[in-house]
Amino acid sequence: MYSLLKRFLIGAPLSNEVFGEQRLTKRIALAVFGTDAVASTAFATQEILVVLAPAAGIAALNYLIPISLAVVLLLAIVAISYRQTIYAYPNGGGSYVVSRENLGTRTSLVAAASLMVDYTLTVSVSIAAGVAAITSLLPSFRGHDVALSLIFLALLAIANLRGVRESGRLFAPPAYTYIVMMSALVVWGLVRLATGSLHALPTNHAALAHFVPAGTILAGASTFLVLRAFSSGAVALSGIEAISNGIQAFRKPESRNAATTLIWIATILGVLFFGIAVLAHRLHPTLDPHQTILSVMGRAVFGNGPLYVVLQASTAAILALSANTAFADFPRLAAIVATDGFLPRQLANRGDRLVLSNGILALSVAAGALLVIFHGNVTALIPLFAVGLFTSFTLSQAGMVMHHRRLREPGWTWRLAVNGVGALATTAVTTIVIVSKFTEGAWIPVTVIPLLVLLFMSIRRHYDRIDRELAVQPGAKLPTIVHTVVVVVGPRIHQGVLEAIAYAKTLRPHYLHAVTVAFDAETAERMRETWELYDFGVPLDVIPSPYRMLTGPLLDFVDELDRRWKHDVVTVILPEFVVHHWWEQLLHNQSALFLKARLLFRKGTVVTSVPMHVD
Repeated sequence: MYSLLKRFLIGAPLSNEVFGEQRLTKRIALAVFGTDAVASTAFATQEILVVLAPAAGIAALNYLIPISLAVVLLLAIVAISYRQTIYAYPNGGGSYVVSRENLGTRTSLVAAASLMVDYTLTVSVSIAAGVAAITSLLPSFRGHDVALSLIFLALLAIANLRGVRESGRLFAPPAYTYIVMMSALVVWGLVRLATGSLHALPTNHAALAHFVPAGTILAGASTFLVLRAFSSGAVALSGIEAISNGIQAFRKPESRNAATTLIWIATILGVLFFGIAVLAHRLHPTLDPHQTILSVMGRAVFGNGPLYVVLQASTAAILALSANTAFADFPRLAAIVATDGFLPRQLANRGDRLVLSNGILALSVAAGALLVIFHGNVTALIPLFAVGLFTSFTLSQAGMVMHHRRLREPGWTWRLAVNGVGALATTAVTTIVIVSKFTEGAWIPVTVIPLLVLLFMSIRRHYDRIDRELAVQPGAKLPTIVHTVVVVVGPRIHQGVLEAIAYAKTLRPHYLHAVTVAFDAETAERMRETWELYDFGVPLDVIPSPYRMLTGPLLDFVDELDRRWKHDVVTVILPEFVVHHWWEQLLHNQSALFLKARLLFRKGTVVTSVPMHVD
């Protein structure tokens, strides 16, 4: 049943030989790695206005162009820097690997924790923003944000479990549709404004009242508020680092294809983000608690016809699917960190479809928890989002500065200058985000990131301790073991018991006993008499259990054997019968399963199941 469901949802397994065929072309890679960055244009402008509107009202629109220019400049610096990273570290890993090689292990763990927090929040923010676009188009869905978000999350997880190439082909059409529709909105809107067929919208005072408290004197935005708005708009850079983490997902030559795709993504992001700011400045849309700024501008430019519906549908799709960037990168980063011993090693294993399925599932669980905790609210999640993002940016830039100073390759001075400026800029943004949004939720990633670093280090200490204890020197002699075997017998003798005893005798143990647990005196006496009739040549111990417990008395019996005989290993043999259909198993108790689970943690104990198949 499980196998059939798994095959239906994620498809047939792929062999190692086809791994190369799963690599991405630049056009599909743009949809896989670029959706997060491109989709941020759908909410970054609105987040700037949400910060400024309470102090400046509708005049907040006057700050859009200068703030957007600053964000685009920062985008250019970061994109050029990550392009250098792609060529310097072609095996991927992004900020984590750059920091590990140039700034030390502990700093690299900060980068890894920051990126993981960023990716988890990327999934949450993207899906929540996508649901917000849906509820703007279909008001009847309002109030069901969390449920819709979790449904989208499950669908994304399943799509990514099906494989990188398949998910890329699935997500490419919505990504390119969004790019076309946003370009059409900006170009057609500005053309209509220039030709006089469209005019600035009147201020919606009722909607604005939701953002401007009653009795507020609008004195304009302070420098601190402008910086805070800039930090909110700077989340548009989210996902720009994604390609540096997943270079090996590209077809050969990997670095060149990855670098080209990065420039495509940065260009599309910068042009659309600045174009939306210019259109909003000219069109004067009013913030509305019930629909997004894009929805307001879309209605004004396209009307309520099919183009508006396509715009909103593509916006909802790209926002929900932009979480795919995190699904592409989080598992890769987790696998690299796990290979270094700082995360569970299972995260480095590839699943049936050659994807890092454990990382995909871990990300889904973490993002789902955030969506439930924060009720799928984009504005509540944004302050958490930017801290990890810009911390990883800063460490990557600083690491590349050290890289250039250390290697001094041709042209290293101008490269160092670019990374140095980038490090200073991203450090400033990180500081602004932490200070300006600390009480709004930025304190959470500031607290969580160090805790994750401590967790990473404790996992590594655990693996190091296990490696020390399991280490064997060449020439080591095999130990001599005194062996005791115990066959667990149920309340009646059946064919499985015979096979278990026969198997136990082949082990030639030093001591061999059978044991059964009796819940009352009558059952105990009957078992003794029956056992004598069969004459197996194996002594039987009958353990009374007046409280009708099974595992506890058996564990006590094994402990008693330690006192009775001096041995090194006890093997507990459990006769089990296996029925033909899975549903038939529900008709039988699972006492052997519970006993195995308890004995697993007992030192010097081996548990063996002898299956008896009932045809």
